[in-house]
Amino acid sequence: MYRIALHAALAVMLTLAVGGCGSKNKEEYEKPALYWYQKMMKSAAAGNLEKADDYFTSLESEHIGSPLIPQAMIILMQAHMDNEEYLLANFYLDEYMKRYGSFKNRQFAEFIQIKAAFYGLKSPQRDQKLVSDTLKKARGYIAKYTKGEYTPMVETIEVRLEMTQYLMNESIASLYERRNKPKAAQIYRARNERSWLKKEDIVPPAKGWLGWLFD
Repeated sequence: MYRIALHAALAVMLTLAVGGCGSKNKEEYEKPALYWYQKMMKSAAAGNLEKADDYFTSLESEHIGSPLIPQAMIILMQAHMDNEEYLLANFYLDEYMKRYGSFKNRQFAEFIQIKAAFYGLKSPQRDQKLVSDTLKKARGYIAKYTKGEYTPMVETIEVRLEMTQYLMNESIASLYERRNKPKAAQIYRARNERSWLKKEDIVPPAKGWLGWLFD
């Protein structure tokens, strides 16, 4: 009799547990697009970007054709940029451009990519390739969108990167000279000689690269 009662109690507990899980799962799935969007917005506003990313995944998975998706991508891109998570910001931008890359949208998206890369420069001396690649993108952007809405801002970024590259070349050349390697030093001096910038026009950073780049 005791065993029957014990089995009955366990069966009831198992039923409640399964029922509870079922209710929880039902609560987390098959929601309207606006539900996921609002959850994503609330999490992003609270600074919980990991949760915001999860809610976006639910929005995208359950409502792949929702008009809220492109707007959600831009919001998450900006949120990750503000949080200095530039790789994630670029991920959302890449996806945005692949899906919604009209001419006008591409202007904005490409501008944000350049801006994200620019602000991702923590130490230009260690990120020489990123400096070079971002500078090429900035030049390409200016050539493609000559009178674009965001072109003046990209031009500012380009000038800052040109100056950064000039100072890096100068620094590397000086290092080679101190190590008695004049030929190597001349390679970097020659690069600066081809630049439209002049050494006397550039004031080296006094408070570190980041402050100098972004002020």
